[in-house]
Amino acid sequence: MAPEIIVAVCSLAGTLVGSLGGIIIASKLTNYRLEQLEKKVDRHNHLVERMAVVERDVKSAFRDINNLQHKEA
Repeated sequence: MAPEIIVAVCSLAGTLVGSLGGIIIASKLTNYRLEQLEKKVDRHNHLVERMAVVERDVKSAFRDINNLQHKEA
């Protein structure tokens, strides 16, 4: 076999391995970052749910305070 063909085949193999390796690593990194983003979104949603409960409780407390003030007056 001619040395040029051997060099070309080796170059092709190296290029394929490098490209596929880069694609796989980029895909893993993207999946990892998506998982981290999903965790942040879940924490945010949980916070929103908790704040809704707090707002409801505060509203109820203010209503009770107003009722007590009107009974005293």
